[in-house]
Amino acid sequence: MEHTSHEFLKALLETPSPSGFEQQIQHVVRERMRPVSDEVTTDTHGNVFAARFPDGRPADAPRVMLAGHCDQIGLMVQYIDGDGYLYIQPIGGWDMQILLGQYLTVWAKDGPLTGVVARRAIHLLKPEERNKVPDFTDVWVDIGAKNREEAEGLVRCGDPVTFSLGYRPLRNGLAASPAMDDKVGLWVCMEAVKLLHGRPLKAAVYGVSTVAEEIGLRGATTAAYAVNPTVGIAVDVTHATDTPGNDKKTQGDIKCGGGPVLYRGPNISPRVFDLLEATAKQHGIPVQVRGTPRATGTDANAIQIARAGVATGLIGIPNRYMHSPVEVVHLDDLTNAAKLLAEFCAAVGPETNWVP
Repeated sequence: MEHTSHEFLKALLETPSPSGFEQQIQHVVRERMRPVSDEVTTDTHGNVFAARFPDGRPADAPRVMLAGHCDQIGLMVQYIDGDGYLYIQPIGGWDMQILLGQYLTVWAKDGPLTGVVARRAIHLLKPEERNKVPDFTDVWVDIGAKNREEAEGLVRCGDPVTFSLGYRPLRNGLAASPAMDDKVGLWVCMEAVKLLHGRPLKAAVYGVSTVAEEIGLRGATTAAYAVNPTVGIAVDVTHATDTPGNDKKTQGDIKCGGGPVLYRGPNISPRVFDLLEATAKQHGIPVQVRGTPRATGTDANAIQIARAGVATGLIGIPNRYMHSPVEVVHLDDLTNAAKLLAEFCAAVGPETNWVP
């Protein structure tokens, strides 16, 4: 991965962006994309659009939307008790067993605060409590405050909270971080737009950093209405099944480092799938294929049914340990996905037929 692109990835991963609190990361996106885009805009919902246009912006040029969501799962301060402990509620889907015992960051108005999420020590739990997964009301965040007055001087109800953020390289091209879901998909979309800089195009290409995916595909819904794309491709993470205990009979045989995953199924246009697969073959880009027999829980779902309907594709980045503080991806899958998207966009023109 090229150095500045790698630094952009790390910047995305180290910038907080729980759903509804994406302002900081969208600033990072805009700063990165202005030098390599024809136009960078932000809508009232908070979606950021980085666009490349054909020369002269002909009226018959198709519009290609590349969507990667910038928001991550998070937490929100809901209550501060008399001793200064914070009680939290989830933003997005959480596994409580993953949350316990983690370092957290409270993103308060006057600056980030380190905290830990905990409950009573195992020695103090009753036997029936030890065998029960706790609820959010059973745990608290300790920021070291002496009492409610001190805590309320630092934190407000509604402040967002995340895992302690940080990018860590692993061996053999792998890397770990919270929020790979879906900052790697966002990176792929923006890197594809960057790769198109200076290349002749027959289609307008919109790289979109969508908001609020983790709470119901909200950003993609409004962004797709605004772009009114001819064809749309969402890039999100998908479950890698190359770790112990996964059922490949239901989830497919998906490997980190095996290449980006092309989805097939009723949420996917067969024309888009075929062109993605042919483009990958033409340019020697390794890909994996996964079937999805229903509507996906990704931005592709919202894009497909925008306005009068959109020819839609979905690319997955294999991800181990999704929605945890140690999500793992292979960097080659990211760079190959970006190359594939760029070549796909370069191949699209007014003559491309999207009717099944």
